[in-house]
Amino acid sequence: MAISQKQWGHITMFSVATMFALNIPIGKYLLSNFISPFGYTVSRILFATIAFWIASLFMKKERVAIKDHLILLGGGIFGIIFNQGLFIFGLGNTSPVDASIITTSSPLFAMIIAALILKEPITLQKAGGVLLGIAGAVSLVYSSHHGNVTTESGMIGNLSIVGSSFSYAFYLVITRPLSTRYSSVTIMKWMFLYAAIFFVPLFYKDLVNADLFKQTESLPFAFYAYVLIFATFIAYMLIPVAQKRIRPTTISMYNNLQPIIASFVAISIGQDTFSVGKLISGILVFMGVYLVTQSKSKADLDAEQIQTSKQ
Repeated sequence: MAISQKQWGHITMFSVATMFALNIPIGKYLLSNFISPFGYTVSRILFATIAFWIASLFMKKERVAIKDHLILLGGGIFGIIFNQGLFIFGLGNTSPVDASIITTSSPLFAMIIAALILKEPITLQKAGGVLLGIAGAVSLVYSSHHGNVTTESGMIGNLSIVGSSFSYAFYLVITRPLSTRYSSVTIMKWMFLYAAIFFVPLFYKDLVNADLFKQTESLPFAFYAYVLIFATFIAYMLIPVAQKRIRPTTISMYNNLQPIIASFVAISIGQDTFSVGKLISGILVFMGVYLVTQSKSKADLDAEQIQTSKQ
């Protein structure tokens, strides 16, 4: 049976969510021992900029309209600088538990922003799916960490994570129209270039002075390579591929899968144990994704209206 375009979109975003989920414990390990948050972000931006521009040399050249460059600039600022920078800064000032809970707000932001900018309808089914997914992700985080998190978190860190979630949702909405006009490599090479122009001159010393490059152990470098290649280059290249096929709210719902995937990996390697609570949390998240997926888009409603007028 042939896989539909929408199914390809879901497969793509599941892959992205998996790469981002694995990046959380790996990033925490690197931040705790080898590199600062800003050095970490500079690494990702620089590597992706170089990698996407090299990749573009082997593809058909696409001319980008000036008005679209403004959107790409916004995408670079919100989708890369604010999204990555605020998240890493926030993670260093709050607990991983609080960070995981707050990131589940991204689908809610995406739903509201898409309604305002793209005129996507907020249906009861879509809103219910978003809230169900948030409930599942939050319950998983609390059940995994026993809810003992408030004393570890800081207001600045939490607000930074909120800003990161809003920025990611805003980026998904404003760049979606570009995904139908340009290849993912073209979109990302310009977005990361604009991000590099603004961010790298301010924080390049954090990368140059990182302890990572003053040691010789292979494991930190292997983790570092994963962050650059998979959690940055490949993951960001796949997002526009998904944007062509599924809506911003649906894409952002995959944020809620990250705690599920992280929990599954932890169970697989013996760092966590299976429980009925985790199973219920996972079911809630997947039900939420399903409801949002099945809700009607603006295109669906327009098509129905046209069909009704013909009858």
